[in-house]
Amino acid sequence: MLDYSAEAERYDGLRGGEPRAQAAAEAVLGLIPGDARSLLDVACGTGIVTRRLARPGLRVLGADLTEAMARRAAARLPGAVVLADSRRLPFPDGRFDAVSSVWLLHLLSGPADVRAVVGECARVLRPGGVYVTTVDKAAAHNVGSDIDAVLADRPRLPAVDEAAAVASYAAAHGLLPAGRTRFRGAGQGRSPRRTIADLRRGWFMTLPPGDPRADRFAARLAALPDQDRPRPDPWFTVLAFRRNER
Repeated sequence: MLDYSAEAERYDGLRGGEPRAQAAAEAVLGLIPGDARSLLDVACGTGIVTRRLARPGLRVLGADLTEAMARRAAARLPGAVVLADSRRLPFPDGRFDAVSSVWLLHLLSGPADVRAVVGECARVLRPGGVYVTTVDKAAAHNVGSDIDAVLADRPRLPAVDEAAAVASYAAAHGLLPAGRTRFRGAGQGRSPRRTIADLRRGWFMTLPPGDPRADRFAARLAALPDQDRPRPDPWFTVLAFRRNER
């Protein structure tokens, strides 16, 4: 697992920066009801997406567990960021018209944590409110490139953010399907050299730095042509769920 305190300073630059943030925010807002007046962005990170969710009449609040991330978010949204664990949100029931979580669920340790987060997002939604979340994060990065072919046989952890599983957790908390969209992860198309750097810094959780297997994959990646040419960008999936009004 990456150390997000250490990653905070360079996080945005390594993940597509403003173009990707704009695409993510537009996707989320496209699934938020026009009459929503309050939105909580759970695991807001550096706030690069969160600040773009604000629109006239919609008050946005960000929450993140990592202090270094929350500090950067607070610089973008003064007075509108809190430190909070997404599994135990410090808000009363029915507090928000909308809740979003962008690139959170795939980071959780297992289905129990995903269920807990989805349950908390449902709890703080008012009846009729909408929860919007990204799903299938790892699958989105497989774009059928030569890099993907090299990495195809790497050890993997089970994906905890599969769309069907998230939908089932949502249903258990009274959240009904309310929409789906996709957006391009601008600037996230990997090159071989960048993928090697990601291996070295622990991006792939099953291949930690210093693991001999990581070195073997790095050697195979180094043999690919066009070391600095980015392969196609991933496309991320976003689902919306509406809380039952009863």
